[in-house]
Amino acid sequence: MGNKIRMRSSLRAYLLWPIILTGLLLVMNLAIYVLDKKAGYVMSGFIFIYFIIAITIFYINRKAIATEMVHYAMDFSQVQKQLVKEMSLPYALLDIDGSLQWGNDAFLEIINEKRTVRKPITAFFPDITAEKLPEREVDEIIHISYNNRDYRVILRKMVSPSFDGSGWGSDVSPLKAWTSRNALIALYMYDETEIISLLKVNKEQKLVSGLLYIDNYDEALETIDEVRRSLLTALVDRKINKYMQSIDAVIKKIEKDKYFFIFQQKYLPYVQSNKFSILEEVRGVNIGNEMSVTISIGIGVDADTYINGYEFARAAIDLALARGGDQAVIKQKEKIAYYGGKSIQMEKNTRVKARVKAHAFREIVENKDKIVIMGHKIGDVDSLGAAIGVYRIAKTFNKKVHIVINEVTTSLRPMLNRFVGNPDYEEDLFLNNDKVKEIVDINTLLVIVDVNRPSYTECSDLLDYTKTVVIFDHHRQTNEAIDSAVLSYIEPYASSTSEMIAEILQYIGGNLKLKPLEADALYAGIMIDTNNFLTKTGVRTFEAAAFLRRNGADVTRIRKLFRSEIIDYKTKADAILNTEIFRDVYAISECASSEVGSPTILGAQVANELLNISGIKATFVLTEYNGKIYISARSIDEANVQVIMEKLGGGGHLSVAGAQLEDTSMEEAISLIKATLDNMIEEGEL
Repeated sequence: MGNKIRMRSSLRAYLLWPIILTGLLLVMNLAIYVLDKKAGYVMSGFIFIYFIIAITIFYINRKAIATEMVHYAMDFSQVQKQLVKEMSLPYALLDIDGSLQWGNDAFLEIINEKRTVRKPITAFFPDITAEKLPEREVDEIIHISYNNRDYRVILRKMVSPSFDGSGWGSDVSPLKAWTSRNALIALYMYDETEIISLLKVNKEQKLVSGLLYIDNYDEALETIDEVRRSLLTALVDRKINKYMQSIDAVIKKIEKDKYFFIFQQKYLPYVQSNKFSILEEVRGVNIGNEMSVTISIGIGVDADTYINGYEFARAAIDLALARGGDQAVIKQKEKIAYYGGKSIQMEKNTRVKARVKAHAFREIVENKDKIVIMGHKIGDVDSLGAAIGVYRIAKTFNKKVHIVINEVTTSLRPMLNRFVGNPDYEEDLFLNNDKVKEIVDINTLLVIVDVNRPSYTECSDLLDYTKTVVIFDHHRQTNEAIDSAVLSYIEPYASSTSEMIAEILQYIGGNLKLKPLEADALYAGIMIDTNNFLTKTGVRTFEAAAFLRRNGADVTRIRKLFRSEIIDYKTKADAILNTEIFRDVYAISECASSEVGSPTILGAQVANELLNISGIKATFVLTEYNGKIYISARSIDEANVQVIMEKLGGGGHLSVAGAQLEDTSMEEAISLIKATLDNMIEEGEL
């Protein structure tokens, strides 16, 4: 073996230095020859003798050094083997198929074996499957649990090994076989049980910030005798404090109807599992008050700092209130979860907010020369009516106005035709996306009506074209929001955006005069969204309608505009005829779209009609249109269709909601609705 050993170049050079120095002596000898030939002859003799001795010593010691190196290598190999075998880090070798070939003592202790058992690694660790074995020389990291311990496993592929298993003992004799396959997999196991436990404890002990607001404090007190008001306040306060004590929370009242609280994050799963039962408990307080007290909760989780946690809580409570209150919202960085929101939002009798928003909107309008109004895709009568109302406000202050409309449905066309070609209105009042992009600049005021989700707007690109954005909408907010709005007026209790704009018109000032044609548009928007004043109507709805009537709105004229074609009636009849009753209380139907001009509007009408069936809690009508499945969901007061639609990526109100599904067939969409209903029923959400 010693004859075959190839010494490393550095060691060989070290051994040859005496011979190499002979060349230097020869140079010295030449110099001596120049000075004295006799001395040169003597020097040559000594150099020759030196060279012979150096060669002799090199060849004699070479074999002895090689032998010593072999002995050292063998001793080192044994030491190395012993160190790896007794190393506290569990270590093992696998073949490329994942079969265990060798393991050190620490690894064998984990798998409870005394000697290496040549079995697939999955026999011990099912999580380390063949798909997870590294195919390249890049480490694969897997987290597994075994015998109540948590491990981080590193799998490392080793190619072209420089050993064949010799010196490792009989346990690794099979390693000679895998040299032909040119690969092994090294397995390292790091015990992370204590680290994970400490991280869990640290996470559970983090403080979570929360805000709790009483939604209708003043309104609820007004419905009860003055002598009982303090009792109602005390009962609500007691319910809140008792619930907070159950989660070891510290709570502080910061205003008469506002609380701030903090608690450890380990209690968060508890309040999530009972779906914030405090919402129901407070709503159940009744000592003769006609209106139930409701609360909203906003919680911020997993923030980097406590200040950010409080900001998360502020954002969450704002979202809960914007969605109508009576619910809890948990904001976790980009993730938002909703709980509650099952009660009907009560209309606020005061118009202070409408007046404040009107004055703020007037200031914004007066500072802009150009205004663009935009609704949602496949615009309806409510979005058009609200846009016309905003148009009248802008024209009152002599501003240039454009309304973005791309697709005109058959239900919208009769009303729109009254403005198109009318000499009282500009020819470029209505523009499509391409044309409006040419005129919008950074100083343009963009007013968005009847929608608050950027992806649902007629032209979402306009949000990047201007900095001044105003929103008027009556739909509940979702995770997707327009953050750049300088003024946002979103009231979920309102029946329609047209109702909200009708209120704004009364406070905008500037000697505003609404034309009968414009009053018709606003009145029609309210009428359509309330299903002829049957759904979501309140005192302010009828007051807005009365204001529009005083300004010339004609119900007979409006009714004539919205008479349906015979094909629409037949399509609705077919959809109702083919309705499926799911779980005895949910009506699901498909509305044909091939022969009708406004299939989505027709689907909403079918959903409203199906509510007239006795025993039906909610209706879902699906319409396939432009490559999407549009879902119209309706209820009266027995089911929250808004929560159901949010599960499908949509939203809306408690009784009126919808969703859009892409890359989904009609059969898949119906199955998805059924599965969603089943899951919500099982989880107690319905």
